[in-house]
Amino acid sequence: MSFPYQPADPRPVRLWTALVTPMLPSGGIDYASLTTLLRAQAQAGNGVVLLGSTGEGANLSLAERRLVMLHACGLGLKLPILAGVGGLELEAQKDWLSFCESLPLSGYLMVTPLYAKPGADGQRRWFETLMNAVSRPCMLYNVPSRAGVQLAEAALDGLRGHANLWAVKEASGDPVRFAAYRERFPELAWYSGDDALFGEHARLGAAGLVSVAANIWPQQVAQWLARCLAGDTGMPGALLKAVSEPLFVAANPVPTKALLAHLGLIASAEPRLPLSAADLPGLDGLLAAHAQAQGLPASQAA
Repeated sequence: MSFPYQPADPRPVRLWTALVTPMLPSGGIDYASLTTLLRAQAQAGNGVVLLGSTGEGANLSLAERRLVMLHACGLGLKLPILAGVGGLELEAQKDWLSFCESLPLSGYLMVTPLYAKPGADGQRRWFETLMNAVSRPCMLYNVPSRAGVQLAEAALDGLRGHANLWAVKEASGDPVRFAAYRERFPELAWYSGDDALFGEHARLGAAGLVSVAANIWPQQVAQWLARCLAGDTGMPGALLKAVSEPLFVAANPVPTKALLAHLGLIASAEPRLPLSAADLPGLDGLLAAHAQAQGLPASQAA
């Protein structure tokens, strides 16, 4: 199958939006809404991560994930795309990567294996196997709140020099750990995985951000990020923190989908089970965040 563009180099991209996967009330993929979201990200000049945790990749079948990737790549947008890679069964991940290698992707986001809590050698061998199976740059993903284990520094030591190891998304929620990782592995690009902490991570030398908030405010987050990376980490970092915190009052991406649907940017707020829209306590905080992102008083929230 041919595609209308070649993959972009991911290394210059500073903002990656961890894109939601819009669903229909019936439970299927809403490709019309997905197109709307992808075009908004391309217009803002951002990259996207598809089928990561925010994109509910683990909740979708392999056939659905393939169709999402084919749809995104077939739009002809000049949009850098990282494919989410994560799970527990190695051969399934290798099959997924084999499919993704046929697409014009910029690279991969590879999460620490879920549930098993592997030690340093297990992590090293897992990532090495996956990176050996691909031809494009890879961003590893440290998210102990989901994986149950930290990305081991000894594993990164063992992966040093791998041709496909480009970056790490650090989402431990601990700026001290972010600083320690970056000091020990300065040759890697360290991306913040926490919107609320980006101002602090930028001061510590972050290369960029993998953002949930940019689903809703792609232009604003790109502007705040640029200011933070230029050294103005005060007000832009505080704004990003303020507007992103309500996006996590329920399991991600439940609040983000709720606000996107309320704003008419996607047709339905439905996530895929085991996530449920009913777990969101309300829209008030989200609407106030939206008003703040637009520079409006809370009374003018959409």
